[in-house]
Amino acid sequence: MFPQFGATAESLTKASSLVLRIGTDAHLYDDPDDVSIAPLLESRYDSEKCEGLKRLLALIAQGADVSHLFPQVVKNLASQSLEVKKLVYLYLLHYAEKRPNEALLSINCFQKDLSDTNPLVRAWALRAMAGIRLHVVAPLVLAAVTKCARDPSPYVRKCAAYALPKLYDLQQEDNTSLEELVCILLSDNSPGVIGAAATAFNSICPYNLLLIKRNFRRLCETLPDVEEWAQIILIEILLRYVVARHGLVKDSIMFASTSTLNSQSDQENAAFGTVGGEPNDFKLNRLMLRCYVEGQEEYLSPFQHIKEDGNDPDDLYLTTSMNDDVRILLRCTSPLLWSQNSAVVLAAAGVHWIMAPKNEVERIVRPILFILRSSCAAKHVMLCNIIVFAKTAPSLFAPYYEDFFISSSDPYQIKTLKLEILSTIATESSLPVILEEFQDYIKDPDRRFVADTVAAIGLCAQRLPTVASTCLEGLLALVLYESSVSNSHQLDGEADVLVQAIMSIKAIIKQDPSAYEKVIVRLIRSLEIIKEPAARALVIWIFGEYNSVGKIIPNVVPSVLKYLAWSFTSEEIDTKLQILNASAKVVLSTQGENLLTFKEIFQYIVELATHDLNYDVRDRARLVAKLLPYDNIFRSQELAEHILSVKLPPGSYLANNLRIYLPGSLSQIVLHAAPGYSPLPKPCSILSNAEAGEITKNMGIGISLEMNYPDSSSVSSIDESGSVYDSRNSDTGSIDSDEAGFASDPNENGRTIGTVDGQDALLVYLSDSNNYHGQTTQSNNENISELISTDLTEMMSKSALESWLDEQPKPSSAQKSEHSSSARISLTDQSIEIKPKPRILLDPVNSSGLDVKYAFSSEVSSNSPLLVCVELIFENVSAESLANIAIEDEESSRTVEPQDQVSEETARLLSANETPAIHPTEVIATLDPHQIVKKVIQVHFHHHLLPLKMAVLCNGKRHSVKLWPDIAYFLHPLSMDMKSFIEKERHLPGMFEYSRRCTFTDHLQELGHKENSSFQTDKILLVSKSFASKMLSNSNLHLVSIDMPVSSNIDDASGLCLRFSGEILSSSKPCLITVVAEGKVSGPLDVTVKVNCEDTMFGLNLLNRVVAFLH
Repeated sequence: MFPQFGATAESLTKASSLVLRIGTDAHLYDDPDDVSIAPLLESRYDSEKCEGLKRLLALIAQGADVSHLFPQVVKNLASQSLEVKKLVYLYLLHYAEKRPNEALLSINCFQKDLSDTNPLVRAWALRAMAGIRLHVVAPLVLAAVTKCARDPSPYVRKCAAYALPKLYDLQQEDNTSLEELVCILLSDNSPGVIGAAATAFNSICPYNLLLIKRNFRRLCETLPDVEEWAQIILIEILLRYVVARHGLVKDSIMFASTSTLNSQSDQENAAFGTVGGEPNDFKLNRLMLRCYVEGQEEYLSPFQHIKEDGNDPDDLYLTTSMNDDVRILLRCTSPLLWSQNSAVVLAAAGVHWIMAPKNEVERIVRPILFILRSSCAAKHVMLCNIIVFAKTAPSLFAPYYEDFFISSSDPYQIKTLKLEILSTIATESSLPVILEEFQDYIKDPDRRFVADTVAAIGLCAQRLPTVASTCLEGLLALVLYESSVSNSHQLDGEADVLVQAIMSIKAIIKQDPSAYEKVIVRLIRSLEIIKEPAARALVIWIFGEYNSVGKIIPNVVPSVLKYLAWSFTSEEIDTKLQILNASAKVVLSTQGENLLTFKEIFQYIVELATHDLNYDVRDRARLVAKLLPYDNIFRSQELAEHILSVKLPPGSYLANNLRIYLPGSLSQIVLHAAPGYSPLPKPCSILSNAEAGEITKNMGIGISLEMNYPDSSSVSSIDESGSVYDSRNSDTGSIDSDEAGFASDPNENGRTIGTVDGQDALLVYLSDSNNYHGQTTQSNNENISELISTDLTEMMSKSALESWLDEQPKPSSAQKSEHSSSARISLTDQSIEIKPKPRILLDPVNSSGLDVKYAFSSEVSSNSPLLVCVELIFENVSAESLANIAIEDEESSRTVEPQDQVSEETARLLSANETPAIHPTEVIATLDPHQIVKKVIQVHFHHHLLPLKMAVLCNGKRHSVKLWPDIAYFLHPLSMDMKSFIEKERHLPGMFEYSRRCTFTDHLQELGHKENSSFQTDKILLVSKSFASKMLSNSNLHLVSIDMPVSSNIDDASGLCLRFSGEILSSSKPCLITVVAEGKVSGPLDVTVKVNCEDTMFGLNLLNRVVAFLH
């Protein structure tokens, strides 16, 4: 309405942006290509050199290759300007590996700067030398670090400490000299140097705890002054030293029960429940102790090894809290409980949790509860650790139950953690308030969260039997309500709430079935209104399991059994299986006059089941028929009772679900041993022989003095049981495609994937990972020299490169047993439907009715490898014809003014790159109304992040547009087989490997269409095609293989792995992409995308792009 205001607002916006850029270097990122950089680098003035170097770094930040200016940059090392030196060091660190010969020429300048009077210059020179990752310079770097470790400047000594891990990566054969330097730096007086030395100690010699012995007390006193992130590492080192030197504290919480943690009444202490005659928390204390010292994986079945005849473990050294080193450690970490850094608070709390006396552990509660008021990420990490604390000592957190009430802004993960904690710390006095809070949660629209709330109510009822009746009444009412809602409205998640309610009732009944006879009868009577198959199966299981309990249930058994027989044919598979089991249990437990009637009903149900369409139902019918024949003699009654009516011993509901790792570790968040995780050292493992003999004599215990640490190679191991990135664990034994039963019909919109070198690849590979692992491991050791490239061999020694390449750890015995039973089907020839997504280039509103869209094509240009093929779709949406439609490069059409001067270096660069921005295309003479014309143009983008400015000509008018690039099409498909993919992947580990996680949901819509169709399709195969279609529709890649896991659970897609390969257009470097899915087919899948590429910048940008269109 008022265009002058719009113009004014636009001008004000431009003016404000210009004002904000004043005094900054933002202008360097505008158009750095049009500036002559080489003359600036050779200028006599430091200001011009600085300007040229800044523009170089701006180009590097945008992904441009400016390594051709390496000689001009190196010459500026002799400059006296500190700013110029610093920029030169940054440039050299970036290109040292690409230009190793020139980088070696600059070593003399670095060594000269190490003697400079300015400590900043000495520190920069050392950082630059350590950053040049060349094996040949390792001795020189070692000499430089040795010199700087005794430098009078604390900043230089700090840089020397940070240089030690880089040097250790270059020479891992002999690290004795590095350990000596670590010891020297740990003896420093500067807190900054000590923090850096602790980081170096953790990387080089984390198990040589004798280096800590001479400096332990001074390190503890310096701990509060060390920078925050170094405090975390130093706290862990000091804790490990105290445990290895003095052992665990006897009066700590790991050797106590709830009743000894406070002075409440016996009734209040008993509220936390018992399991198997032993306090539940006491068993958890013992479990936690073993997991902290031995590790979760080694102590996989903890309750089988716990001895019941004593309170203290007989294989550990114990000390008291009055030990001098223990007191100093606790005293120095106490102020850190109120640190501003939540990670420091958690590390300090972990020390007090493990080493503090049980009457002093309460001091960690308020600091960690205060962290719950911070960011969402810190809250999630803290709650994951509070769960272990609360389950081990619930009385610590019982008074603070209100702090765990759920806020409406909490994400789902935090809600589930708070629910679990609330169900753990609830007492008889706090449970009414908690249950009232749960009633509000049940009204939440997120039904998944409601189902978790129902599970928490069931856990509260199991732990506190006095309130079980109240909880049961509420759960039964919820069952009736959810049954009516799910029958009248098909709402998402209502079935889950109903099933969870019945599961909670089932768990409560299992504790004392005879006391809940009426509850069982009410559940059985609700079978007529419960329509959800899983819920009906649960109720039928309860009926069959407790059919002989009490006096009321046996009276209703005949009617219920007849009803189940009548409805058998209309039930789902799970319900049919439970009907078979329940009828067999009724026959087994019945004695008297009703036995003949029950046998006839049982025979009728078995006859129906043997003719069922599902083979699982038929097999189950044959099994129970053989176990319970129809005559009067049970030839296998004992076996039938053992199979159908076995009574499991009561156990803790926490025993099979709780996984315990050290507090504050990443493993406690991800619930498996993360890379680099190691348990506490074996107590008193660094005692002297005299001390060990004396303690052994006093305690009567024989203890090994060996360290309880794995080899350094296994410390950084990855839990292979959940990883499918190990390319060595796949075989290439093949089977025929017809036998596999997978059919794929190519359609007009799809292309067939899976040809290698012009030949059709095998359709299915059936792999046994255990056999192939052994063969590959042997071949890797024998042929490692063949896998080392010539270029890398010239730069590094063979032993260093072998240690760098051989990153895959040896599997443990538990993992080997798991691999032996795993199998995987690899599909390499599937018809994948490719649907490129068109994007708007020119809106018809601004172009008199010309609608132009573009989509990236998978074609490869025959003119130049730098050209990307783009399909343009021209459509006339107006009522009149359009004429003379053409595409031009807007930048090349500009006239060059005569006063513009171009240097010789710029002219040389322009002549070297003669590829035009747009390859010439034919002009569209006329375009009739509603006519559509498609053209494929070949475009040369200057950068994969910057758009190409173009002009669309139509009817004599010029319309400026921008063609935005897609980095996923800066590749062309690189055909290779599985073996070649694995070999190339092993050449690109470590710094050439990048990964991210995301969520994939595109398959859910296709599954919904297939479920509504008349035929059934393999869900895993459907998900695989959905993944491949998504990838190939948004990128120009070659599908190498699809690894489909073979599992008894058809809904489990965990282990699904797709591999793609491509080649970068500009550099012809290979780029490998691995997509791994985890989760259920019926829900969102957690996807891990991994990219292996030599070009770091390209690989990271490509990874972000793949995650963006998969998410």
